Amino acid sequence: MKILVIGGSGFIGSHIVDAAVTAGHRVRVFDRAQPKFHALPAQVHFMSGSFSDTAMLSEAVSDVDVVVHSLSTTVPGTSNLNPVADIDGNLIGTVQLLEIMRAMNAKRLIFLSSGGTVYGIPKTDPVTEDHPLRPINSYGIVKTAIEQYLHMERHLHGLDYAVLRPSNPYGPRQGHGGVQGVIGTYLWNLARGEQIQLWGDGSVVRDFLHVEDLASLTMLAIDQGLSGCFNAGSGAGHSIRDVIKCIGQVVGKELDPAIHPARRIDVPRIVLDIGKVQNATGWSPTISLSDGVARTWQWVSQQSNETSP
Repeated sequence: MKILVIGGSGFIGSHIVDAAVTAGHRVRVFDRAQPKFHALPAQVHFMSGSFSDTAMLSEAVSDVDVVVHSLSTTVPGTSNLNPVADIDGNLIGTVQLLEIMRAMNAKRLIFLSSGGTVYGIPKTDPVTEDHPLRPINSYGIVKTAIEQYLHMERHLHGLDYAVLRPSNPYGPRQGHGGVQGVIGTYLWNLARGEQIQLWGDGSVVRDFLHVEDLASLTMLAIDQGLSGCFNAGSGAGHSIRDVIKCIGQVVGKELDPAIHPARRIDVPRIVLDIGKVQNATGWSPTISLSDGVARTWQWVSQQSNETSP
């Protein structure tokens, strides 16, 4: 198949690109710039453009079998700082993408939503896909709205789509700006000799999924024609204190975080039920938290050494 990965230069998208190339698919990437942390495989067709540029996006969508939408201009921790920009960059951009796909007769879309934010504060543990969608930050609200537009597009125009709701992806190529992903942020802090930061008492629980497991699930969604909404997580919860302990074991020292007041945007606990996607595809995550942290630390250390003066 010919696959377009929108956001294919990013953290998650670049791993999806690698998995698609390995599987023998033809791949086109649409993103603002080439990947920061690695080179795209030589056979990948790269197109540079803004998500808001409908002319360039139309060209990117032409003659592809599947569109994978992994792009986001915000992250959960920053989306509330400018909700208007979140809506403009992500919701409006995706609605424009749907209009372009309809015009180009592109019928298949895989959308990366957010299992960590669309449910809000869970009423059940673990959380299944039929849990009410009650997000408490702009990031989750926009992802939820996009899901609703996909439903409308299928009802009115026959769009064939699958929504994957990842929990908390982490792994190599995650940015080091300190706003995307607690594991990556902590590891980059340590590589630079900085103290890690902890908001609250560390009891917040998250479901951490290694990005390579997410990429493999995305490929199954493509290859098996998955349709509907599916959680994508590890199925297990780890507190931030657990993560700090795990990282300390990997790097070989006890960590002493700087403590800050808890944030209202942080859901106290969320663990995803992944039974639906396991039954539908046979997929299960294969990389444990300790192994995943070790792999990520190896990559961060290598990157840090390469960029040191």
